[in-house]
Amino acid sequence: YKNVVDSFYPDLPFGIAQQGKAFRNEISPRDFIFRSREFEQMEIEYFVHPEKWEEAFEMWVGLVHEWCNALGLPEDKVHELEVPAEDRAHYSKRTIDFEFDFPIGREELLGLAYRTDFDLMNIQNNAKKSMEYQIKGTNEKFVPHVIEPSFGLERAVMAVLSAAYTVDEVNGEKREYLKLPEHLAPVKYAVSPLLKNKPELVAKAREVYEALKKKHGAVMWDDNGNIGKRYRRQDEIGTPYCVVIDFQTLEDDTVTVRSRDTTDQERTSINHILK
Repeated sequence: YKNVVDSFYPDLPFGIAQQGKAFRNEISPRDFIFRSREFEQMEIEYFVHPEKWEEAFEMWVGLVHEWCNALGLPEDKVHELEVPAEDRAHYSKRTIDFEFDFPIGREELLGLAYRTDFDLMNIQNNAKKSMEYQIKGTNEKFVPHVIEPSFGLERAVMAVLSAAYTVDEVNGEKREYLKLPEHLAPVKYAVSPLLKNKPELVAKAREVYEALKKKHGAVMWDDNGNIGKRYRRQDEIGTPYCVVIDFQTLEDDTVTVRSRDTTDQERTSINHILK
């Protein structure tokens, strides 16, 4: 806080975010990732005017829900738990725990705490350095209050994976796939030649692969096994679209694009998928 204010003097409210390893003196680690001695934590210290903390707190409640939506977490699986005074940390005037319905039960996903001026006042009193913030162009000075969203990275990843894991039936066979939001899918397109022993198909598929990779980045080449196995393999890692190059492609520059979620196949031009 002090370094940021002295260097940049940003207008209030402003936040400082960090991500790193956190450690807990956990006597009996258990419950998979939920009770461990070491984990990855993401935190934001959001500094606000003491009289405007409620407005900022409600803003963060909304932002947390937006974040959960962006991760593809179903709204009916995300719950707000208003922590009563007797269960809150002594420095917190208000805390909401956001919980998620994991496969093993409802567990905390992240916390949102209003820490008042506890942190900065402790630093000021012990370091004997002023933590006051002066509003630009005025004589108003005060020690900012802090709102702290705190996220567990492993918990967020597990929530995304458990929400995306989907089982359905295709042509009488069980299918398992990750229904990831497109912006979270590690691979957006998988490109395949219909037959890998046909040099002309492989060459054209490589051309499409390189063009898509240049445009979208997250593109995979896949020519192992038959086309059905390729589809299933890509479904399991959450690839939204499979692009197949066949003999018709050589004639009219169209490809088959197969959708992960619906398994529908659409014929479209190469230029269309490169837009």
